[in-house]
Order: sequence, then C-alpha cells, then structure tokens
Amino acid sequence: MRTETMTTTDVPASQTLSRGIRVLEILADSQRPLALDDVAGELAVHRSIAYRLVRTLEFHGLVSRDTSGSISIGPGMAALAAGVAPDLQAEARRELDVAADELGTTCFLTVYSRDECVLLVSVEPRNATAALAQRPGTRHSVAKGAPGRAILSLIPESEWPADVPASVRSDVRGLGARGYAISHDEVIPTVQSVAVPLALRGRQPAALGVVYVGSIHSVEVIAARLLQAASAIRDALGG
Repeated sequence: MRTETMTTTDVPASQTLSRGIRVLEILADSQRPLALDDVAGELAVHRSIAYRLVRTLEFHGLVSRDTSGSISIGPGMAALAAGVAPDLQAEARRELDVAADELGTTCFLTVYSRDECVLLVSVEPRNATAALAQRPGTRHSVAKGAPGRAILSLIPESEWPADVPASVRSDVRGLGARGYAISHDEVIPTVQSVAVPLALRGRQPAALGVVYVGSIHSVEVIAARLLQAASAIRDALGG
C-alpha cells in the first residue's frame, strides 16, 4: 500500500493564496520594514514557507527587500490600489484637497471591508506646519473610531460585528440627529477624529473624516465641511 507525505509544496493553492494575501496585510499594517523571521512568526509558518511567499510577491513587485533583507510593501501595490474605485478616489481627493487646506487638518476617505475601516484616500493640508500622516491601506476595526461609527450608521444594527461595545452602539444610534461622529484616543493615541457617513448607491458604506491633535475650528465647523464634501461627492457620482 502506497503512503504519501504532504510537503510544503503540496499546500492547497487556496491556502497559499490566503497566506500571500496575509503577508501583504502584515506588511501594510507594519510601521517599519520586517525581517523574514518576523513575517514567518506572524504567519505561524516555517521560515522556508515565508521565504517562498515573499519571493513570489517580490517577483510581481508587490513587496520589496532592501540590502539588509528587510521586507516592505512594493511599488506594485500602488498600481493595484489605484484601481480600487478610481472614480470615488478621484472625486474624494478633489474634495478633500480643498477641505484639508481650509481646515488645516488631514482629511481622509475610509471604506467598509470585512468588519474593518480601510483608509482609501488621505490628504494633508499644504500650508500647515505640522499634520498627521495617514497611510492608505491602514485598517482598524469598525467597532472603534469616528469613521467606524459613521460607517456603522449606514449598516442595519443586526449586521454589526458582535464586538461593537454598548457605548459605541448608543453613540451610533444618536448619530443621525447630529450627522457626524467624534472619537478621541481610540485609533491613534492623543488624536481626535471627526467623521461623517458617505452613502453611495451600489457601493460599500464609507466615511469622510479628519484627524488632528488640535484645531482652531470647532467640531461643528469641521463636520459641516465634511458633510459639504460628502454631498459634492454623491452629486458627482450620481448618488
């Protein structure tokens, strides 16, 4: 009777694909390039498996390695990211460019994906001496932060993730009356955020927001400017 032993090259294609995508997520979430051992540890796989995944992604330009062997997101990811809702990105950037300069704060667009808020567009004010940088592709749970609250307001409560805290649920229920959400020290320490929902026909729930440590503008003024931008984006994309 013949017996077979599965080797690392016999891993099902779906599992290999899943691991490759996970490598990209790990690198996107990291604030610095990672060593191969770090990637292998995050994946909980042998170093040789992580190496083959990284080499494949590197071949396609999705990751890059510096002279020390440290791994980071590659330039090929920029081309892929640009293909995500390009019309929405273009309209959002057009509106947020103006809003960021007017408010003197970093403005951004997030979209809902798998119980997370994913940063799609981030614009820093051109004339500010200091502004918070937001990296496209950054993700956080929809259960926290002003963008999460704004997005949850567009989703039936029965479809919310189970880990949404009671305090956030209560806050979201009251969002309709004021039209915007606020948070402080939830996603980024010491940072405040204001966000408004962006509902577009046939698309995933989204939100426009700002992040800042201090601002000369009131929360109400910031929210009103974001609502104006959201309205303009809806009109440009046909609702």
